[in-house]
Amino acid sequence: MRVNQIFLIAAAFFCSHGFSAAGTTSMNFQRIPSFFLCLIVSLILLQAVAEAEPFRSLDDLGGNRKIDGYRGIWFTLGQFSKYGDKFSGGLATNTANRSPLAIYVPKVDKTFFVYGGTTGENEKHLLCMIGCFDHASGTLGKPTVVCDKNGVNDPHDNPCLCVDGEGYLWVFVAGRGTIRPGFKYKSVKPYDIDSFERISVDEMCYPQPKFLEGKGFLNLFTKYRGGRQLYFQTSSDGAKWSEDHLLAAMKRKGDKNAGHYQISDMQGERIGVFFNWHPNGNVDFRTNIYYIQTTDFGKTWTDIRGNRLSIPVTDVDSSSLVEDFFSRKINVYLKDMTFDEHGNPIALFVSGTGHEPGPEAEPREWGVVHWNGDSWKTNRITNSDHNYDSGSIGAAPGKWCVIAPTENRPQPWGAGGELVRWESSDEGRTWSQTKQITIGSPRNHNYVRKVVNGKSPFQYFWADGDPDRFSKSELYFGDIEGNVRRLPYTMIRDAQLPEKVLFKDSVESKRK
Repeated sequence: MRVNQIFLIAAAFFCSHGFSAAGTTSMNFQRIPSFFLCLIVSLILLQAVAEAEPFRSLDDLGGNRKIDGYRGIWFTLGQFSKYGDKFSGGLATNTANRSPLAIYVPKVDKTFFVYGGTTGENEKHLLCMIGCFDHASGTLGKPTVVCDKNGVNDPHDNPCLCVDGEGYLWVFVAGRGTIRPGFKYKSVKPYDIDSFERISVDEMCYPQPKFLEGKGFLNLFTKYRGGRQLYFQTSSDGAKWSEDHLLAAMKRKGDKNAGHYQISDMQGERIGVFFNWHPNGNVDFRTNIYYIQTTDFGKTWTDIRGNRLSIPVTDVDSSSLVEDFFSRKINVYLKDMTFDEHGNPIALFVSGTGHEPGPEAEPREWGVVHWNGDSWKTNRITNSDHNYDSGSIGAAPGKWCVIAPTENRPQPWGAGGELVRWESSDEGRTWSQTKQITIGSPRNHNYVRKVVNGKSPFQYFWADGDPDRFSKSELYFGDIEGNVRRLPYTMIRDAQLPEKVLFKDSVESKRK
């Protein structure tokens, strides 16, 4: 209950009772009509406050201020086993189930990006941040705090980004179950990161907003309803939103709970969604891969062959099933998706035999699943040493590319590692390592996120961090060629060049 609500209730009580000059109370029966009148007025005022300013105590949240550097949030989930935490480290760009985090806008030749920041190197105080890279000048401005989540240290509340047709920047700040709300923010000016206004407060976890020109926003997200269930909502202007539509909640006979994680992407007016399944809501046995899509702004949803699906999808054996991992007792961790040159969907994932880190859950494998126009094909890329190793995939004509932390150091068995570029020239059937992007790093790199319409040198970005102990976390961006730049941790000017990072092999090649 909020302070203003308590005040109104107290006011109703005092209005409806008589008090003596000495301060002792005595019920005055002549004031009984006043009691009911004040009670009714108080209830009306309470309702007005609840409708007008939900979560008023969280209003403003320390937003619209600058931070003099790009500082990533470090976090540990606290679910430890023999080989460390279930996931931990530098998590400024997590999770894979929240997207997009970065968008290149040709009109202004800038890349806008959001991330989970913090107040200082020795702090675990989550700030939902937005930054901007100016491709013309090659500089970064100081990032802006869009939302300070009042001491929350959990990057499950990290933001994601959308840009509308007029250039306004929309930041969707995630919530966490029903414990913490999510927020939608809109920039005060187009293509400007300096100031944002809060548009709404929502129960919204893992948001994935899309903007379709001429139609508006379609936001995919999650609610905790006896497990993690998938929803979507639409809006023509971002101010007024539709009701929340349940999209997927699969249960077998006898299950009490349902659960899913999703990844999504957009091509033209088509929005594609891959999701896994948590049997009886058990997130530690996430399995199977499903695919659904819409081409009419969420009015209808179909499987890959165009068969219309009843929404929400509740049947585990639905025609949306891509591959059955459940019967083999294999876990599936979805990482990213894209479309090939023909418009066919591709998903990047890590699979393994258990949820805890360490060799007991091996083999873990990076893989892709791809619709080739006739059937789904699944192929292996390489091995992984942690379920929460996370990377991104892109597909150009004749060449697919994955950037991921597949080199398991400097902290083995921890989430992340050294970044590697993998390529395929035969639609994902075979893969080769073409470059190790980072070498000799002090901390694991993780959660590589691609930029929508990315332009060199800022085509993907990520953060580092030590998964074994609390550490500093820095942010980086790179291009497809493997050139890396570090965002300035401390800024002494309003606009500053990023630092070019030369790793061991780059230095040796230059000497030769």
